[in-house]
Amino acid sequence: MNQSFDISTPLAAIDIGTNSFHMIIITVDTNGTIHTLDRVKEMVRLGSGSDGGDMHTLAPDAIERGIRALRRFSEIASKHKAHIIAIATSAVREAENRDLFIERAETEAKIQVQVVTGNEEARLIFKGVSRAINVQDKKVFVMDIGGGSTETIIAEDGQPTFIRSAKLGAVRLTKKFFDSEVITNEQIEECRFYIRAEWAHILEQIQEKAPFDSVIFTSGTLTTLVEMCLYQRQWYVPDSLNDVSVDVAELRKIIMAILDAHTLQRRRSLAGMDPKRADIIVAGVLILEQLLEEVTIDAVTVSSFALREGIIYDSLEKLQDLSKYHHLSTLRSHSVYQACKRYNVELQHAEHVKKLCLEMFDGLKMYHKYGDRERELLEAAALLHDVGYHISPELHHKHSYYIIKYCVLPGFMNDETNLIALIARYHRKSDPKRKHLEFQTLPEDEKRIVCVLAGILRIAESLDRRRHSLVHSLECVPISHTYAQCYLASEYQKSNLDVEFWVAQERKLLLQETLSVTISFEYKEEIT
Repeated sequence: MNQSFDISTPLAAIDIGTNSFHMIIITVDTNGTIHTLDRVKEMVRLGSGSDGGDMHTLAPDAIERGIRALRRFSEIASKHKAHIIAIATSAVREAENRDLFIERAETEAKIQVQVVTGNEEARLIFKGVSRAINVQDKKVFVMDIGGGSTETIIAEDGQPTFIRSAKLGAVRLTKKFFDSEVITNEQIEECRFYIRAEWAHILEQIQEKAPFDSVIFTSGTLTTLVEMCLYQRQWYVPDSLNDVSVDVAELRKIIMAILDAHTLQRRRSLAGMDPKRADIIVAGVLILEQLLEEVTIDAVTVSSFALREGIIYDSLEKLQDLSKYHHLSTLRSHSVYQACKRYNVELQHAEHVKKLCLEMFDGLKMYHKYGDRERELLEAAALLHDVGYHISPELHHKHSYYIIKYCVLPGFMNDETNLIALIARYHRKSDPKRKHLEFQTLPEDEKRIVCVLAGILRIAESLDRRRHSLVHSLECVPISHTYAQCYLASEYQKSNLDVEFWVAQERKLLLQETLSVTISFEYKEEIT
């Protein structure tokens, strides 16, 4: 888990893409204005070593290129004394050996990589786009063609209403259909058929929601095509293409020119072509071509902001929410409560358990030394710990784990969702064991996070065992480095709390052993 940072600290956002790695470093002044300190890009082709475009394995040479790039990024960020947030997309997301890449990134480049789902990637892309292009009071369609996946977003009045990610990317399809310097018409037709089949349902949904007030493109493939359109006009091409628009008729001419250029040399010679992108541009063009065939679009606009800027703004918003409210950020809170509603969680119990959890977390901070980010994970796990109850009351902790792990929770990264799922998993029954692979594969620092937060959740849930909120609140007071006293406040007599006291005593062992602290419970009468 990344260390916390504040707004006075420069922030470096790294987009670990299938094709290229990008980093932007920013700082925020006292007026809240963002200033860009540096931008870096490296064409890594992390996904290029996978066989047949299946993206199931990161090739050794691709991993080496990726780690070299991250070491360089880390050195640059270090010079700015910037806090790093690194987000990995489809190439890492789908790779069976992704743990190797993530571990090497941490040990060799000192960068903790977070992996996002396709839909979370799309949400972050829109977050960036919305800061570069005016999307308020409009119905907009946004598309980003990446190396491994294509993200599509529809938003109304600045809020996404439709987010989809498809396993169609320029690198992925190049490896699958065009892995040679000479491209044939037969290969083009095979790729077209594949895209139609894979994307049909999403395109049908997009067409149903058309027309749009604005269509916005981001990513290297699409901006290269717009740049080529400007060359055809014989215009001066500005340093930034942000908010530059072209007609679809112009785009179609560029598409035809690229598809007619069957050799790599011919494609590189096209006016405005990025030579480093010429080998994968055909696959990207065919994805765009299919969109234009299925969805009515007259013109498109380029956004120079995308995922990395989305990471910046999303991180700053979360940080500001944490510093202001000291609890789940607005988006995360909405995601968690939507999941509670979807799985019929008894909210009165969940809210009370959350309250007790946070009181214990704050009181025991001297021992666990965690901050707002871990507090957020605990809050989410407390609210969601019973989501599996409707499947099986007896085994609901296990069902809660799988539901949370595979649930769509906008605002949370994959590793955060996994930690929340494990915290909920261990809120009752067995402690983490060697045979529990989902726990044993965690880094040591994350194992401790799970044990501490699950230990707190175990006690808090025990104190509302009968779901009547008999223990109204608790106060944990550190007495020494090895002993803490927890006072349980209630308007009821202590004799009425015998079940809660007994179960809490039984379930405190995980937390005690993890923190090496003895915890005792004392009754405190609440004056009403």
